[in-house]
Amino acid sequence: MNRLFWIVMAAIGVALVLLMLNNDAGSTFGIENYDFSRLVWLGAIGLLVSAGLVRSGRPLGAMARNLGTWAVIVLALVAGYQYRYELQDFASRVTAGLVPGSPLALGVEDGHATVTLDKADSGHFEARITINGAPIRTVVDTGATSTVLTAEDAQAAGFNPAALSFTVPVSTANGMARAASVRTDELAIGGIVRKNMQVTVAAPGTLSQSLLGMNFIGSLSGFDVRGDRMILRD
Repeated sequence: MNRLFWIVMAAIGVALVLLMLNNDAGSTFGIENYDFSRLVWLGAIGLLVSAGLVRSGRPLGAMARNLGTWAVIVLALVAGYQYRYELQDFASRVTAGLVPGSPLALGVEDGHATVTLDKADSGHFEARITINGAPIRTVVDTGATSTVLTAEDAQAAGFNPAALSFTVPVSTANGMARAASVRTDELAIGGIVRKNMQVTVAAPGTLSQSLLGMNFIGSLSGFDVRGDRMILRD
């Protein structure tokens, strides 16, 4: 094993010298230098691993099964990495079906984050947002001048409804309501994030579900409604 180790190290040394000599040419033995260096390292690792397995004295059948298992695991990891965006989109679609308001898809267009929402059974677009890290289920309400939180959701986001003064009139799709004005550290939906955004908290018992209003929608570069889907663009 020691002799093999030094042989491998010598081979790596020769390969490094060849790479330095052929740096300007860009290839070694007709192989691009980058690919040649990878071939040398993979070959060296393969030789050392093979030698270790042979010296372990284990039956060849058992070693072959172990190598096959590890090969499958490595291939699965590589495939998962290569198709990570497709898998993320698939997971988002499954989650959207199981958890109302979850984004149907997350993406990027022209360097800007996008979020696709699916219409709920109620006929409204629901959005599962986070405020100060707390998950909150909202209804997208273009008739609401501001994002309005229920007292319960506001408390989950770190606000104390009992200490608020509900003197701010807000307009919603269901009419006028009284609320208190607060500022969030962060409001996010998917990859769309807003810092230090002003939202309002509805008086306890006056709102059944939080609303994602025009102060957030208006901060976007745009949004489209295509059938049962709404696409938000940062």
